[in-house]
Amino acid sequence: MKSSRAKVLHEALGAPLLEHVLRAVEPLSPKPITVVVGHEGDAVEAAFAIRGAQFVRQNPPLGTGHALQVARDRIAAFPERTVLVVNGDLPLLRPETLTSLMKVHRDSRADATLLTVILEEPGSYGRVLRGTDGQVRAIVEAKDASPEEKQVHEVNAGVYVFEVPALLGVLGGLQRENAQGEYYLTDAIGLLRSTGRSVHAFSCNDSREVIGVNTMEELAEVSRILQRRRTDALMAEGVIVEDPDSVRVGIDAIVQADATLRPYTFLEGRTFVAAGARIGPFARLLDATVGAGAQILDHCLLRECVVDAGAAVGPFAHIRPGSRVGAGARVGNFVELKKTDLGDGSKAPHLSYIGDATIGPGVNIGAGTITCNYDGHAKHETRIEAGAFVGSDTTLVAPVTVGEGAYVAAGSAITEDVPPHALAIGRSRQVNKENWAKERRRGEPGEPPREGR
Repeated sequence: MKSSRAKVLHEALGAPLLEHVLRAVEPLSPKPITVVVGHEGDAVEAAFAIRGAQFVRQNPPLGTGHALQVARDRIAAFPERTVLVVNGDLPLLRPETLTSLMKVHRDSRADATLLTVILEEPGSYGRVLRGTDGQVRAIVEAKDASPEEKQVHEVNAGVYVFEVPALLGVLGGLQRENAQGEYYLTDAIGLLRSTGRSVHAFSCNDSREVIGVNTMEELAEVSRILQRRRTDALMAEGVIVEDPDSVRVGIDAIVQADATLRPYTFLEGRTFVAAGARIGPFARLLDATVGAGAQILDHCLLRECVVDAGAAVGPFAHIRPGSRVGAGARVGNFVELKKTDLGDGSKAPHLSYIGDATIGPGVNIGAGTITCNYDGHAKHETRIEAGAFVGSDTTLVAPVTVGEGAYVAAGSAITEDVPPHALAIGRSRQVNKENWAKERRRGEPGEPPREGR
């Protein structure tokens, strides 16, 4: 990967590669789950500590077989069990495939079963060699394969099922006599066969499931496939996705039927979009909740916020964490809300910053309104009560309250509370100086000279 970050922490569709693998195995209810970590082990353990997995350090990393050798004690603790071994860089692996693999293993009563796939161009994948009885005879890594063996198109996917006693019986026999100088887990297959153990294989129909990630290009490719899988699944459930190739929906996002995702919509984290809502184009939502029939228009960013039913946001709006846009409310172009509750039916249509504010229902916020919520040391709250009208180009210096039904004149700087139903004017008196501009221009190029010159 040519990266200082552990490979399994690189993200595809907003989640680390290892997270995709863990989600694929979870429907099988494996217990315990052991993760063998090497490079950047502290970072990997910290990222997945909440998953309840156990960790084993492989230091230095000496191959896939060595990974199981360092986890031997964990495996040996369950001598009557079956162990599933999965590479941590297979984000496209499906739970259904693993379920089928386990069924083949149990039905055949094999000592080991591996997942394989047929590739037209096997490339660097290990070749699966079968005996005359159809069972797997051995796996040979591409770097160690003969020219004849390289012609084999069935390859190893890096997913295995072992009966624990059989696996423990051959782990100690792995050798490093290969091009990489590593302990290959694939050699365990040949050792099992040499001792008369049975080894079966299950071939996966979709070769993309076994794409491993070893380069940034491969990371981009699996991300693209995951994205299209996600949008295809949403469309199958009745979501309108206008351009599936440009829309990105994270693995934890929920979108209900009859919602519309317009081009270049990104739904990240635990975002929820209700039925009938329309999002985009060019909108990014992170941990946001959008109610039924709401609209998020062009070029908006919403983070950790709630937009209630029938509300509209945008274009070019930023709704920051802790904010709520009430039912039927309107946030217009170039408006930013920060930790603000905008009441039902209220509107802030143009060019405003509203921070640390509680705004009641039916309030009008005029263009260019600013809440001055920060004094250099602490944040302060602004309250605007139901039905109030705040004129354009108003500065509200918090802490301050505008009472119910009150009016604030345009161009005001409000530093004191405004009583309910009052009119507040906080601006200098206008003074008109007759002919001032005309006198100023006299003598400029193109103007007649003043008398006496």
